[in-house]
Amino acid sequence: MLSRLAQSGAHAVRRTALAMPKQRMMSVQATQAREQAAAHRTLSDHVAALVPKIRADFKELKATYGQKSLGEVKVEQVLGGMRGMTGLLTETSLLDAEEGIRFRGYTIPDCQKSLPKAPGGAEPLPEGLLWLLLTGDIPTEAQVANLTADLHARSALPEHVVKLIDTFPQHMHPMSALVSAVAALQTESKFASAYQRGVNKTTYWEYALEDSLDLIAKLPELAARIYRHKFHGSKYIAPNKNLDWAANFAHMLGYDSPQFAELMRLYLTIHSDHEGGNVSAHATHLVGSALSDPYLSYAAGMSGLAGPLHGLANQEVLKWLMEFRTQFPAGTRPSKETIKEACWKTLREGRVIPGYGHAVLRKTDPRYQCQREFALKHLPEDPLFQMVSDLYEVVPGVLTEHGKTQNPWPNVDAHSGVLLQHYGFKEEEYYTVLFGVSRAIGVLSSLTLDRIQGLPLERPKSIDSAWIKKKFGAAK
Repeated sequence: MLSRLAQSGAHAVRRTALAMPKQRMMSVQATQAREQAAAHRTLSDHVAALVPKIRADFKELKATYGQKSLGEVKVEQVLGGMRGMTGLLTETSLLDAEEGIRFRGYTIPDCQKSLPKAPGGAEPLPEGLLWLLLTGDIPTEAQVANLTADLHARSALPEHVVKLIDTFPQHMHPMSALVSAVAALQTESKFASAYQRGVNKTTYWEYALEDSLDLIAKLPELAARIYRHKFHGSKYIAPNKNLDWAANFAHMLGYDSPQFAELMRLYLTIHSDHEGGNVSAHATHLVGSALSDPYLSYAAGMSGLAGPLHGLANQEVLKWLMEFRTQFPAGTRPSKETIKEACWKTLREGRVIPGYGHAVLRKTDPRYQCQREFALKHLPEDPLFQMVSDLYEVVPGVLTEHGKTQNPWPNVDAHSGVLLQHYGFKEEEYYTVLFGVSRAIGVLSSLTLDRIQGLPLERPKSIDSAWIKKKFGAAK
């Protein structure tokens, strides 16, 4: 691909030479030479060039705003899991209650429009998002092609990790397998090795970036081996290095449908990052702040993602949706009025309608919306999608009337399982691993930036209930 680009550039220069003055021609040639040189620079090169500016900006931020107050902290926030308490710096993404997630300032529709795509594809390549999160810039197609090749070059698994996966018992949960295998990969950590050698702390970021790229490169094969071991009798599928990162992952899972590859590109992009306060992102940052290497930090984040209140949510939604559908005659599409009555029945029985509401968002999750658009394009007649679509039209009104939900709109988990089911990916127990592979792009980019900025060990002050009573008791 890169050679074709170089050839086309050369032809363009020759054509231009016939039509413009020599001085202008030389200027065009110089510009094209710079563009071609930039195309051959690796992601690591681009990050290295940004380091002085990132550090200078951080220093200025601290000097200018370090003494400013972000507001008071209420006791109920301390008691309520620090909900809404601003206390983390995360450069890769920002979650707005009305707009949803922005990756380095770009919305999901922005990313779908601007990030490079596979030939003939319509969804963004996750490699492009990785570039964006680390640099703040939308990459070119050539830069993404280079990055894909770099990830393939880093992707081989060490033999001891391959053997370890083969020993996992069949009843082992895929997330436990992911955490264990990633922890075993820590033997490959360049950061841990450099720290033991005593390198200067100003270079920590270089080794953190190397580890992060190595780990992101290895995750598709590692996660695919876990899937094939548990669900397909250890019948592994070799990687195809002619494919992009997401399509190769789909291939190793056993899915070669172009539509499924497109779904994986979309899925792995939109699940990659969601600000710094969610459990998987925060756990990765927290453990990394102790200068644990990216392998151990990411393993900690995945231990958090495995929790039912975090990464398992899409599995819970799908289970509820399957049960909800059994209330209606098979092969029929119930009316919206019938669905509405069934929703009220669910609420009156003291149960919740999962997949609706969000801790921060106060509108339909843009990640839900782009999945809905994918379904409307590729699987509009799928019965399960039609049920999800009808619920989208009914549930917000029911929850608003019910009055006990701050945000009655659907979140990302209300849709993703349905798309996977459509393409025959029925192993719901594995869905969180897909989430985890995607989340590596966000949390490891953020961890690299933590090391560039030199963020310190995270150590918030804690109090006990007696302290609260003593401090505020006299005010009663």
